[in-house]
Amino acid sequence: MSLPLKFTVLTYPLEEYPILRGLKTKIMMTKQKFISLAVFLLTAVNVLAQGNGSAGILEATKMVTSYFDPATKLIYAVGAVVGLIGGIKVYSKFSSGDPDTGKTAASWFGACIFLIVSATILRSFFL
Repeated sequence: MSLPLKFTVLTYPLEEYPILRGLKTKIMMTKQKFISLAVFLLTAVNVLAQGNGSAGILEATKMVTSYFDPATKLIYAVGAVVGLIGGIKVYSKFSSGDPDTGKTAASWFGACIFLIVSATILRSFFL
């Protein structure tokens, strides 16, 4: 005659055994790492299926360089208009005998030089 085997499951509170508490945390972290790895691998396969995208990059480069020439000319035109208005402002201050004429003329001249130099430097960088 055989005796029936009894299995008892013992449950221990986690506060009494800090090792078990750390084990539960490690198991949760392992699950999160596994899910993150699976999502990453699925995304990587999808990215590789798209191709290298060099045609799109070349097309964008052509579009930007085609817009740059008219934009440079527009900057020069705006600079000419601002220069004329600044020249008229300096002339009116000079005619009225304002003592601040030298400062105004220097700032106007510096702004015009900056506009021309910045447009030229940007053109040399991008073209």
